[in-house]
Amino acid sequence: MGKGQPRGLNAARKLANTRRENRWADLHYKKRLLGTAYKSSPFGGASHAKGIVLEKVGVEAKQPNSAIRKCVKVQLIKNGKKVAAFGG
Repeated sequence: MGKGQPRGLNAARKLANTRRENRWADLHYKKRLLGTAYKSSPFGGASHAKGIVLEKVGVEAKQPNSAIRKCVKVQLIKNGKKVAAFGG
């Protein structure tokens, strides 16, 4: 049975290759390298975005609550995508 990682003076390439392959299991590493935050999310990787309110809507809360949350449909200025947002 092996003892985990290879050891020795000539093991550097093997260690580097396995580390490179296994890093793809890390979600943050994968997102950063593939750039999916910029491609798929409506905010384009930003934390905030400006938009135009299209309509006010009431969103029903999940069980066991019966509340109606005040919500607005917003069209983002930077890319024209429509998203729902909770009003403050």
